[in-house]
Amino acid sequence: MHKRRFTILGIVVMCLISCQFSENIYVNEDGTGKMEFSMDASELMKMAAGMDEGKLSPGMDKKMDSTIVFKEFLNEKSDSIATLSKEDQKKLKVLENFEMHMVSDPATNKMVFDISSKFESVKKIKELFNAMNSMGNLQGQGGLSSNDSSNPFALMRSGGNTDVNFSFKNNVFKRSSKVIDTLVQKQAMDSMTDMAMMFEASNYKLNYHFKKRIKSVSNENAIISEDGMSVVLDVSFMESLRAPELLNIEVVLED
Repeated sequence: MHKRRFTILGIVVMCLISCQFSENIYVNEDGTGKMEFSMDASELMKMAAGMDEGKLSPGMDKKMDSTIVFKEFLNEKSDSIATLSKEDQKKLKVLENFEMHMVSDPATNKMVFDISSKFESVKKIKELFNAMNSMGNLQGQGGLSSNDSSNPFALMRSGGNTDVNFSFKNNVFKRSSKVIDTLVQKQAMDSMTDMAMMFEASNYKLNYHFKKRIKSVSNENAIISEDGMSVVLDVSFMESLRAPELLNIEVVLED
């Protein structure tokens, strides 16, 4: 139980080093939908092969297409989970509505992870991100704590030093984020100096999909799809940490 849990979650945090991140949200007319956080770690695959002189580490050297339904996984391991601390049990409990899809192909250096969950209201997306970000504190000894300023999840998560909110009302979808304490933000970014070079190559992309055509978008860097039903906003990952408001966007849909 411990080995597999740490392997699954360890891969997620390891990918923070060299990944392209995508925040994908699919919104229905009634405000329900699906949130998906994807990580393209193909560059990590290439880097690992190069460092190992063409030989990948165990677990990365085989073609894989696997889906993990966390609720089923937690039910299967309920006896083992019961032996964990109450704090760790709680952190695992909030993940039960998530699914993780992992695709790896060493022949093409492809490695992609998708973590997703459905929501009953756009406002609930905030809670889903908080639950997902709790993975950062499930690494065991030597892992990244969700309160560690060197952990990007700690910087991005709502409830940390960044307040992120989502809303959908009267055909208007909003994503808003702001830094709560500028001093804490500066200290957090300063602590990431040694890691910044690795993160600079990564981007954070918003991909939002709707059931109605888009009338207008507030962020001038956002691009509306040809069919008018989706919008994309691509920002440097490090810049999104330094200034979370770069990801603020208001999407107005047609009536």
